[in-house]
Amino acid sequence: MTFADTIATELNVRPSQVEAALTLLAEGNTVPFIARYRKEATGGLDDAQLRHIEERNTYLRELAERKDTVLASIEEQGKLTDELQQAILAADTKARVEDLYLPYKKRRKTKADIAREAGLEELEQLLIDDPTLDPITAAANFTSEGFPDAAAALEGARAILVDRFALDADLVSEVRDRVFEQGTLRASVVSGKETEGAKFADYFDFSEPFTKLPSHRILALLRGETEGVLTLDFDPGEEAIYEGMIVRAFDLPDSEWVNKAVRWGWRTKLQVAANLDTRMRLKEVAETGALQVFKTNLRDVLLAAPAGQRATLALDPGYRNGVKCAVVDGTGKVLATGIVYPHQPQNRWDAARNELAGLAAEHGVELIAVGNGTASRESEKLAGEVADMIAQAGGKRPTPVVVSESGASIYSASPIAAEEFPDMDVSLRSAVSIARRLQDPLAELVKVDPKSIGVGQYQHDVNQTALAQTLDAVVEDAVNSVGVDVNTASVPLLERVAGLSPTVAKNVVAYRDEHGGFTTRKELAKVPRLGPKAYEQAAGFLRIQGGANPLDASAVHPEAYPVVERVAQATGLATEQLIGNTAVLSKLRAEEFADEQFGVPTVTDILAELDKPGRDPRPEFKTAAFKEGVTEVKDLKPGMILEGTVTNVAAFGAFVDVGVHQDGLVHVSAMSNRFVSDPHEIVRSGEVVKVKVMEVDVARNRIGLSLRLDDEPGQASRKPSKPQNGRGKQTKRGAGDRRQATGSLADALKQAGFGN
Repeated sequence: MTFADTIATELNVRPSQVEAALTLLAEGNTVPFIARYRKEATGGLDDAQLRHIEERNTYLRELAERKDTVLASIEEQGKLTDELQQAILAADTKARVEDLYLPYKKRRKTKADIAREAGLEELEQLLIDDPTLDPITAAANFTSEGFPDAAAALEGARAILVDRFALDADLVSEVRDRVFEQGTLRASVVSGKETEGAKFADYFDFSEPFTKLPSHRILALLRGETEGVLTLDFDPGEEAIYEGMIVRAFDLPDSEWVNKAVRWGWRTKLQVAANLDTRMRLKEVAETGALQVFKTNLRDVLLAAPAGQRATLALDPGYRNGVKCAVVDGTGKVLATGIVYPHQPQNRWDAARNELAGLAAEHGVELIAVGNGTASRESEKLAGEVADMIAQAGGKRPTPVVVSESGASIYSASPIAAEEFPDMDVSLRSAVSIARRLQDPLAELVKVDPKSIGVGQYQHDVNQTALAQTLDAVVEDAVNSVGVDVNTASVPLLERVAGLSPTVAKNVVAYRDEHGGFTTRKELAKVPRLGPKAYEQAAGFLRIQGGANPLDASAVHPEAYPVVERVAQATGLATEQLIGNTAVLSKLRAEEFADEQFGVPTVTDILAELDKPGRDPRPEFKTAAFKEGVTEVKDLKPGMILEGTVTNVAAFGAFVDVGVHQDGLVHVSAMSNRFVSDPHEIVRSGEVVKVKVMEVDVARNRIGLSLRLDDEPGQASRKPSKPQNGRGKQTKRGAGDRRQATGSLADALKQAGFGN
């Protein structure tokens, strides 16, 4: 079976699709380009499928290389049999290859090796062949240097037998799989750490089967162990079962000596190895789940609704060091900066309000962006009074909006910010970033390391290389799905365009600064080092507004302009008359304009793009209105209905900012009247939602919320509909899913971290 066959089976697509994708990737094409402009070749594979193909192909290639190395090593030793060769070639994971290689791998001399050299393998076999023998009597004939008496000889024979257990690839694999499938992870609190580790209180006396542990819970348990609060016990289950597996694998007799050797081998070798493997598997499960959550959340944050080209006043809140302010115009150009001191200890409220109102009036501010950090609610109140002053004076009231400031401080101290604002104080740069991320989250957030945007829990607990690669791919896909105005884009934004390296992105901006804005896509070819391949990959994602060719402002690739010309000729309309002409375009059939180069999928995309050229896939901009007088957790009362913004979505629910400096949790069980397997089905980061307060824990600073506004606090929640299979029977779910369907909301919240 080829790599393409294997991957095709995993994705449930045709091998020819995978082969086409691998060929295109090998030719240097980017994932966004292939997904958008090579649909005929790949049969319409999307960016997620293409990235899976890319990753799996790398893994399978490395696996094949490792097999070659292992086979060569064993053959060199003269121990390669046909059966072993076939087993290695058939292995579908690196772990299986290493299991098979283990007996032949060079290692330091073990006690079993020394015993073999002393001839004790004969004693081991003798005791297995005749279980009626007295071990001490039999061993008396095998004493030698290093094994001076019968007891030592028996210990050496046992070491040989146990070594055979540990090196048997099939037994090791079977034991490992059963431990993971049947075992349980147990956690307990380290004595004396109860107060210090209160945040892990839900795991002080905890147990759950390995296979039912969700990603976030695994990461929480491992972090609790790392911080010295929790002790974890990987319980494989009944020892007798595993000892029986060993006996059957080697067809061992029932004797006291053999049984003790089997028990010793299980406890000192196989159990230890299986537990280590289980820990590794759980970490992989956790990382895979966490990375998927991070991917989804980051995409939602990057593709959040842009406020658009509207003059914005940004407030980066603070107490002692004041509120940093910045005004930017509709293009993001900085018009003014400053610092006001409305809060303690200075308490210059009136002066701050008047100064900000003056700035807002002078620059025609339409939005006031308030960072959601320390002093956010007080600063939001200040922004409200400033907006009211403008309205009372006869102006249009600016809209205050709370904006996530995650990563703003990191950006402000970065080389990118220093290059952009060399003469601006670091603290003021963050205010500029807050203003711009309200206008266009994607354009501003690409300047921040994705890991610093705050898109999930336990980011530092997963493999950092995998995290960086995953999040970078999300940023690339997000940028290319929206498209980039080549005449206004920053270098960090251009770097994310398919085909453009950091050097070429800088060259684009340098060319633009020297020659003025680009008027056609063809002009991009004049940019130093932007060669034909880079142009092919990038051109469709780069937009030129108001240029000589209206198609240059669309997602139609220049290579496909002849298709548009054929459409124009067939309709008798000029390109300008076609664009946005739904009445005409809706009557056209893609099949009529397809040819060998541009098939029906591409022509369908072209007609859709002509109908709505440069359409932004992001949602319409909306803001949450926080409840007046509710500024702290203690102000919340069960039963309140509030408006808030989803800040994060995890496997167990979603966090919502309701304006009290602490996000509340909507547990997955409180999201809908139907069964919800993934919270992302219901909400996404950045979405404005209405929630009901179900539970408030002031001491632990935790808030339980529900999206079902007719839920009653303290009462059992309605049971979401359970999923059914085609025969009307309930499908199986994990423990966390079952809680959703059977317990009260209060119970679910408690298990998610509320209460004791």
